Amino acid sequence: MTPRCCALTVLTCLSLISPLSIAATGAGSGAPAKNHDYPTEGRVEFVLGCMDDNGHDFANVYKCSCAIDRIAQVLTYDDYVEQSTFSKYATLGGEGGAEFRVDRAKAQTRKYRELQKDAYKACGIPLKAAK
Repeated sequence: MTPRCCALTVLTCLSLISPLSIAATGAGSGAPAKNHDYPTEGRVEFVLGCMDDNGHDFANVYKCSCAIDRIAQVLTYDDYVEQSTFSKYATLGGEGGAEFRVDRAKAQTRKYRELQKDAYKACGIPLKAAK
């Protein structure tokens, strides 16, 4: 259970951290990195989920926002939503999960999990947590 004050703290931190994370990942050096425009709530949802998997300590705010910044450099928001959704429900059983087991869904899941694994590794998040 996350108290509302903690979620507000994360939102406040994200508004300050995301530009720092981009700079820390080297996106500000050399050629300008592509950084697709993700809505704040999409970034916050990713960071909170990442922190659920890795612990709610302050260091993970930085690490998890670094990971979503890296993902945003590669995927448009629509592609991120599609791929992460396929990945999330890839193991959904029964008839309702059939849509997530077709070849296209499997390919999207593979792409997202590989991208997430690379982002987690680059941002210092244990690879066991990448789903």
